Amino acid sequence: MSRHVCFALCVLAASPLAAQDRGREAAYPSRHIRMICPFTSGSTLDVMARVVAERLAAGLGHNIVVDNRPGANGVIGTELVARAPADGHTMLMTTGSFTGNQVLVKKLPYHTVRDFAPITQIARSYGLVLVVHPGVAANSVKELVALAKSRPGKMTYGSSGVGNVTHLVGELFNTLAGVRITHVPYKGAGQAMTDVLGRQIDMSFVSTVFVQQFIKDGRVRPLALTGGERSPVLPGLPTFKELGYREFDVTGWYGLWFPAGTPAARVDRIHGIIRMAVAAPEFKAKMDEFGLVGVGSSPAEFAKFLKEDLDFQTRIVKLAGIQPQ
Repeated sequence: MSRHVCFALCVLAASPLAAQDRGREAAYPSRHIRMICPFTSGSTLDVMARVVAERLAAGLGHNIVVDNRPGANGVIGTELVARAPADGHTMLMTTGSFTGNQVLVKKLPYHTVRDFAPITQIARSYGLVLVVHPGVAANSVKELVALAKSRPGKMTYGSSGVGNVTHLVGELFNTLAGVRITHVPYKGAGQAMTDVLGRQIDMSFVSTVFVQQFIKDGRVRPLALTGGERSPVLPGLPTFKELGYREFDVTGWYGLWFPAGTPAARVDRIHGIIRMAVAAPEFKAKMDEFGLVGVGSSPAEFAKFLKEDLDFQTRIVKLAGIQPQ
């Protein structure tokens, strides 16, 4: 048999398989997609997840059901996605805790690289806002540091959970400012903020989307922003860098993943919808409202970012002397 005939037969044999693959992708999704949000309802992540779910539903023509599965700083919900069928009908939307948990949890029931297929980084923030209860006698970071030094271990800050970026920046602040403010972990930003408002704790590092109304109402006092540049939502608020804390350049971010092994065509389709959404003026307006910047990176770009973020969080953990648990 000539090589030309052999090649032709191989092409003919492969054609039905290729047609089947195209047919399967044309039929995707065949039912609603479940978006796991591993933090509580009402959290910043939950708000963002519902915005993204609405855009995806419009692009796919199928419902996207946001399923809140909080616990263990996002580990419980994230593990659900790692163990889900790799068919594109279960996705994860979460934050920097995704990489933070890899550094801080000794026996993580999944691996952030091997068990997930990155889709896209949806957005990033200008940083977190350090807010204190109005009853705290500090109107600036300088005054807060002086107060904390006079009361070592007695002041408290709340986070969205152990290993969450809101925890890591608190420990970074302790290290750089030379203070000892006690960490109190919660199961989401909502619970932490509730206790700041009620003065059960003194302060917290919170996203601008979640805290801006409380700031407007005078229920909390903002002191500084953790990012490298000022936020257009709070233009009068200085960054920690401006105040002399050079190591402080920490921003929050939001991303999407499928379980590892999900067909690349399905990963690319979801990314394509998000990329178009990020470019739309109405989405940009919504991100501006939240104090965020749309990203829409490719799966490869997001994978590279995740590696860099893992390296960054590893450095913070070592600098702050946090021990994995």
